[in-house]
Amino acid sequence: MHNKTSLNISIDHDLADFITIYAQENRTTSSEVITQFILGLKRRSSQDSMDLILSDSNFHHALTEVRSRIKDGSAQWHTFDEVFGE
Repeated sequence: MHNKTSLNISIDHDLADFITIYAQENRTTSSEVITQFILGLKRRSSQDSMDLILSDSNFHHALTEVRSRIKDGSAQWHTFDEVFGE
């Protein structure tokens, strides 16, 4: 488990509203949205290899498409054996 700490920040009211709505629409928390943003900054500054993967336009498109299908309920789920079975 990661140790967490509290951090007080001040942002414009419209940005706070946006983060709240965005988090609700994506079934997460405002804290997680900000954490993921900061992790993205950290990866970019450290030249993390995930940047290469996430910057690939085909991967980004596929990830966005899957996320949309999960969100709207149209994703079809399969068992491990259905996907990788002999």
